[in-house]
Amino acid sequence: MIIRKKENWLKMLFVWEGSVLPQILYRLILLLLISVFVVYCRGSVFNYKIQLNPGPFTLFGIALAIFFGFRNNVSYERFWEGRKLWGSLLNTTRSLTRQVQTLNGEEDNKEVNEFVNLLVSFTYALKHQLRHTDATPDITRISGVLLADKLKPAIYKPAMLIKEMGMWVKKRKAKGDFDSIQTTSFDQSLNELSNILGGCERIASTPIPYTYKVLLHRTVYIYCFLLPFGFVDSLGWMMPVIVVFIAYTFVALEAVADELEDPFGLEPNDLALNSLCTMIETTLLEMSDREVPVAPVREGYIQD
Repeated sequence: MIIRKKENWLKMLFVWEGSVLPQILYRLILLLLISVFVVYCRGSVFNYKIQLNPGPFTLFGIALAIFFGFRNNVSYERFWEGRKLWGSLLNTTRSLTRQVQTLNGEEDNKEVNEFVNLLVSFTYALKHQLRHTDATPDITRISGVLLADKLKPAIYKPAMLIKEMGMWVKKRKAKGDFDSIQTTSFDQSLNELSNILGGCERIASTPIPYTYKVLLHRTVYIYCFLLPFGFVDSLGWMMPVIVVFIAYTFVALEAVADELEDPFGLEPNDLALNSLCTMIETTLLEMSDREVPVAPVREGYIQD
């Protein structure tokens, strides 16, 4: 995920890293070449003059902009909901760490650390599930080989880790460390972890309807490739520049919407899940009075 300080307006015009321009550059170059060819042929194809004028493109462009506004709002809403879920995960894991440290009568660092490790493992397992990667190395590093081997066959490792935390609370209650009220408090927090897991799974498994994306995609490119014929007579040799600029606006908006639609991916503007996991691990270890690993972060940029 790209995180930059506020920059000078002139520098913003030439920003490359984090923009969608690298993804759409070749499409814009193709449109530029087509526009130059249309100018050279004066809007004729096989000696047939294509009769188009700017009027229909102006009206249709307004309608297309409205549809794009809706499309980008839907994508950003998914992105922001994902960020709120991970913010809630940070708060819930902190609350659970505080509970295991303060609600029991006798402090047992070994058992407390075991529970904190389960929380950190849950965070990394959730990240890996959302990105369809293997969580075993991180679980092994945090909670040990035995738990990692136990969870290796599991399809939904975060759910299994919530179960392990529930079993941990059950054992402590059986030992008399927690009473019924405290156990209920733990259960509510574990239910909140389940809600966060379910919310992330809902976003990841429910994309924007494909037919809607195809319709908008086709409309944008048909519109952009017809633009040269509508403006060739009025703009002349300036037409390729104007057409590419208009196309950049629409094609870039589509690329941004596609990027934000899946907030848990690996695109430059997706959520920085690696950094969020590191932050949660750091704060929980710090609350447990344990050594905190320092993760190097490049200035102005969080890489996931």
